[in-house]
Amino acid sequence: MTGVWKPHATVAAVIERNGRFLMVEELIHGQYVYNQPAGHLDPNESIIDAAIRETKEETAWDFKPEYISGIYRWDQSETGRCFLRFSFVGSCDNHDAEQALDDGIVRALWLSREELAAQAEKLRSPMVLSCIDDYIAGNKYPLELLTDIN
Repeated sequence: MTGVWKPHATVAAVIERNGRFLMVEELIHGQYVYNQPAGHLDPNESIIDAAIRETKEETAWDFKPEYISGIYRWDQSETGRCFLRFSFVGSCDNHDAEQALDDGIVRALWLSREELAAQAEKLRSPMVLSCIDDYIAGNKYPLELLTDIN
């Protein structure tokens, strides 16, 4: 076998306050899109730690994961890439308004599900609403579902 197919392992944070969700507006390939605070796993990083780190880097909020709401596989047929996303639900506090946000992130903002659905063409992926909908549906899986073996 010449190569092994590998999906992109990613995490996302679903954080809701008063019917609004913490989102990021980011510039991707010249287009402004909305996404949850999300990103790739770094080497030697736990899946939970990746969600905490990505949320901090992209929004300047400290994220406290409470449970998993879903695990998603998305084949991006136009690029031949596949993403495996772990979606965490939790709360955030300790916002650092002086912190610079990650490259490509324009701003962090709070949007309702309805506002996001009305701009579906601006969502980074179909996983964005799926993660919110699974949270709204009450999907809850314990963090202990994930095990790091070193």
